[in-house]
Amino acid sequence: MRELLVASGNRGKILEIGKALDGCVDRILSAADCPGLPPVIEDGATFEDNALKKALSAALASGIPALADDSGLVVEALGGRPGVFSARYAGEGAGDAENNEKLLRELNGIPEEQRHASFHCVAALCLPDGTCSTFTGELHGIILAEPRGNGGFGYDPLFLVPGYGKTLAELSLDIKNGISHRGKALEKLRKFLSHG
Repeated sequence: MRELLVASGNRGKILEIGKALDGCVDRILSAADCPGLPPVIEDGATFEDNALKKALSAALASGIPALADDSGLVVEALGGRPGVFSARYAGEGAGDAENNEKLLRELNGIPEEQRHASFHCVAALCLPDGTCSTFTGELHGIILAEPRGNGGFGYDPLFLVPGYGKTLAELSLDIKNGISHRGKALEKLRKFLSHG
């Protein structure tokens, strides 16, 4: 694929996607490269709803194939929260630190062995003709009582990957892309693009 518009302003996410699709896509564009994109309200009930809404809006407005993902953290002890509200868990405009603090407050007193969680990702690829495909990935782990590591973004410093004994924020980008929910979804997308 010659050009792909990643419908996101999140630099960490764009970097991950660019690395994962290296060799498959000649040029990755971000929302900053297409200033006329209409804002999209993520009001879908599922990750898939939100991903499709963002990708389709970007593809139709730009005339360029667009990729958007919606992902989030699902914590069993919290009945699946924060879920689709992961990015704005502590309220609109809240940053990673506030979201992490709220998560830790809500899990206060819950022992580590009951802090099972999973990251879920749905990546949607939409073409300017309105055709869309979706790709999913999951990563299971445990929420720690305090953050560890300086890499990644979002809930990465709190999310322990048991097989590695490290949080996502402590793993290299190459390892993270290989095992993460987004990495798994992007690998499916990469195979789709390679055979497309």
